[in-house]
Amino acid sequence: MSLDLDNNNKQQPERHVVLFAPEIHWNTGNIGRTCLATGALLHLIKPLGFSLESREVKRAGLDYWEKVKLTVWNDFDTLLSRMAPQDGEVVIFSKTGPKPFWSMPSPPRLFLIFGSETRGLPKAIFRRYPDAIYHIPVTADTRSLNLSTAAGIGLYESLRSAKPFHAWSVR
Repeated sequence: MSLDLDNNNKQQPERHVVLFAPEIHWNTGNIGRTCLATGALLHLIKPLGFSLESREVKRAGLDYWEKVKLTVWNDFDTLLSRMAPQDGEVVIFSKTGPKPFWSMPSPPRLFLIFGSETRGLPKAIFRRYPDAIYHIPVTADTRSLNLSTAAGIGLYESLRSAKPFHAWSVR
């Protein structure tokens, strides 16, 4: 059984996964594969801690990597000016976010923003979107989740709560 997107459905939620200065090629490859599986677009903000041509990125994305809808941006401000997310279309993930991820909004278009594996996000991004910061709860025994795990949780929750959810079919 697999999930498949009905690409003819014009009400399909539009999802953008934004990775700010990702450092680990395996995470980016895995997230790219998850984006492809959900119809989401992947945005990478430079600097990247690896080459996109590396075999490790392609191996993590398997033979799907060439199909990933990928845009690489020189900086976050350029992404914002070109993509122009509106109020309520941005969700920031941080281990210190004040709200749990299951309470995030689910508009038709949504940008899910994740920081780098070791540095997180710049404080300027938190200041720009102070009401859009969410966390994924973990026990005290765990410092944080792996970036690709967190992106998968956030992306699938945003789709689960999206209306209409019927854009997905099970085969």
